[in-house]
Amino acid sequence: MNSKKGVSKWKRLQETVLTLLLGNIPTKAIGSNLRTFFYRSIFAKLGKGVYLQDSVEFINTPCIEIGNRAQILRGANINAIGNPKNNISIGDGVQIQQGVDIRALNDTHLKIEEETFIGPYVCIAGPGNIKIGKGCLIAAHCGIFANNHNFVDPIQYIARQGITRKGIVIEDDCWLGHGVTVTDGVTIGRGSVIGAGSVVTKDIPPYSIAVGTPAKVVKSRIAEQSVTNDHLPVRS
Repeated sequence: MNSKKGVSKWKRLQETVLTLLLGNIPTKAIGSNLRTFFYRSIFAKLGKGVYLQDSVEFINTPCIEIGNRAQILRGANINAIGNPKNNISIGDGVQIQQGVDIRALNDTHLKIEEETFIGPYVCIAGPGNIKIGKGCLIAAHCGIFANNHNFVDPIQYIARQGITRKGIVIEDDCWLGHGVTVTDGVTIGRGSVIGAGSVVTKDIPPYSIAVGTPAKVVKSRIAEQSVTNDHLPVRS
């Protein structure tokens, strides 16, 4: 047990020293290349061709995995601290724009799959598990929050009443417009589009277009495609 604690402290020291020394060096040719070379010793995984812009903050890097060709821009915060079982996995080709805040919190798995785009100042937070599928588009200022506060007792402070953590799944090929909020316990089905400013509080079926607060399905992309195909000219 003591040896494990020693290794953990050593890893934390390595992380602190390397990120302080290298985290703010600008330019791709020097800063990003130095970071990816030296950071491989502290991350659970750091793939090939990764671009890490300056001023990106990483916390608890042994619980963070980054795939090939991922890009993480200035001011992003990737925080896996809080539990040794935490895991943040960023897939191949994922783009994380400036100011994005990703937090695991407590025994949490956060997974962003291949080729997904996370827009500026998006917040993705546990402690419930979160999975964002392949090829998704998450626009600026969206909030994806896998937790909910209990507030049954009006006498106790809400902060002392605990939370629920059901988790969130956003399936492949979804597009969330600017400022969408996704609450705990929700699954957004594959290929769905959520209108800007909507608040998703219930499951959305695959290939749906949903808008509003709370978000309601207003159209099916499958039905729309079917109508379009019915009017195509017949080839002889």
